[in-house]
Amino acid sequence: MPQPIVLVTSDKLSDAAQRILQDAGAAVTYVTGAITEATLLPIFAAAEINAILLRGSPPLTRRVLEAATHLKIIAKHGVGVDSVDIEAATEHGIVVVTAGDANADAVAEQSIMFMLALARRLPLFQRTLREGKWEKGSTVGREFRGRTVGIVGYGQIGSRTARMARALGANVVLYSRSRIADTGGMEVETNFDSLLARVDILSLHCPLTDKTRRMLGDRELRMMKPTALVINTSRGQVIDEPALIDALQDGRLAGAGLDTFAQEPPDPKNPLIFMDNVLCTPHVSVLTAEAMNRMGTAAATNIVGYIESGECNTANVVNPAALKR
Repeated sequence: MPQPIVLVTSDKLSDAAQRILQDAGAAVTYVTGAITEATLLPIFAAAEINAILLRGSPPLTRRVLEAATHLKIIAKHGVGVDSVDIEAATEHGIVVVTAGDANADAVAEQSIMFMLALARRLPLFQRTLREGKWEKGSTVGREFRGRTVGIVGYGQIGSRTARMARALGANVVLYSRSRIADTGGMEVETNFDSLLARVDILSLHCPLTDKTRRMLGDRELRMMKPTALVINTSRGQVIDEPALIDALQDGRLAGAGLDTFAQEPPDPKNPLIFMDNVLCTPHVSVLTAEAMNRMGTAAATNIVGYIESGECNTANVVNPAALKR
């Protein structure tokens, strides 16, 4: 069998993942700098790439996939594949597989961190202390226990976030477009508008699709309590960002915890970055040493298994129709 060539859409990969690929005799190529359709096309023209270990969200468009004539598998280093043209991949027999629950604990932990920090108004207290002010007693936070947390999207991450929130004493309400087989005894709300009106904290864990894009807009935000918090560790585009900014500035929403933005990196002048009732991080909820190792090894194992024997973790294949081609 010719030496397989694996393209990593990043300049780094965990040591364990590298060893899996190297032990399989793969030649690994890393992409540095900004990745666009224009930068990807020459790579596929110059080399017979057999697999992509997908880090980040580079544009694997129809044009790119049609140029990748030797590509067999795209293994995501995580779970989000909204940058991949799944229809085109399926047509060309390219399997798209995620790392399953490898990053779920890390993202769920950050979601809970956002909830706790915002409930206690930590961004404000951090800023005032740095300014030399001792604001003890002038502003009070709120306890997390007893608050109603709405979980939108009950996949690997949403389910873990729900269980963590419940363990800390929150009243958890689940919302999902698909039927939830095992709710763990938690309540399910089937009407999104009703959920919005009820929750003290709304935590978003849904993939980015045509149905979820800007699902939280001006109309939806006006349904929420002015004391409510919005947490987003999914994709920035599920929120109408200008509407969120208006709601926060007008006092119609108490705060937001954001790990993702509509544009990444965001404009340095984006108002969200400077608000005392917003806690922002640069899309790093998955970046723990443990999660990086799990995601890398899962992606590398899927690549090696599929190239060598046509096997991968089929439970995490996004386009199972490609397996039959």
